[in-house]
Amino acid sequence: MNKREEVIRNYIAAYNSFDIPRMLADFADDIQFENIQNNVTTDTLEGKDAFREQAEMAMEYFSDRKQTITSIQHLSDYSEIEIDYEATLAMDFPGSVKKGDKINLKGKSIFTFTEDNKIQKLLDIS
Repeated sequence: MNKREEVIRNYIAAYNSFDIPRMLADFADDIQFENIQNNVTTDTLEGKDAFREQAEMAMEYFSDRKQTITSIQHLSDYSEIEIDYEATLAMDFPGSVKKGDKINLKGKSIFTFTEDNKIQKLLDIS
């Protein structure tokens, strides 16, 4: 396993266990994050502090969550993973989703790295 894959797997394991300090451990200080759902950008963040705040808020939304890597590809400029995502809502949301409802998605994440293998940019697409 190369260093980039090790960093990605550490991030996913930390995400699944709600371990925010571990999620941030391999981020560059000026990390850029973008979330895209159904071809619409739903969130953009810059910097570890902004990501930490968003991650802490998101912890309240789910009683459990799990990303499972189904494929991983390392290219010269970035690494891309495909994931299966499942989560249980911890609260009601406007519309039709309620506390206890299960969410199942397929998506992908694209990781761009600094020269010292810190995550510079994370793009989540579902």
